[in-house]
Amino acid sequence: MEGEPFRFGTGRNTGKLAMATDIDLHLGRRLRRRRRLLGLTQQQLATQVGIRFQQIQKYECGANRISAARLWQLSEALETPVSYFYDGLTEALERSETAGGAGGEMFSRKETLDLIQAYYQLGERPRRRLLDLAKSLHSEGDAIA
Repeated sequence: MEGEPFRFGTGRNTGKLAMATDIDLHLGRRLRRRRRLLGLTQQQLATQVGIRFQQIQKYECGANRISAARLWQLSEALETPVSYFYDGLTEALERSETAGGAGGEMFSRKETLDLIQAYYQLGERPRRRLLDLAKSLHSEGDAIA
């Protein structure tokens, strides 16, 4: 609600209450996306901000919360404004509330991104055939189960 203080909950999100972990996950995904866009490894980014690469791993998976000071350092190293990390947060929290949040995580996986990239490198006819194949395999799986 307008004017209501921001609060963190301990259960699934309800209304305007947001779980800290949902926000941490969103910031971590944005961090990973920007790092990969620039072609940096976790080690290279960690070195730039003076931490170990394991800490970058923990930030990216949402296991550790990013402090305001560290977020500033990361934004400087990644040559992007701090606001970049919060872009789409409201929408992500709303999707998380309605869909359980699993779909967005699927699209942040490297395997999914590689598959999409390879798919669009195909011509139109092979793409259509691959899509038909994937749908038929999914239908087979449903029939067996």
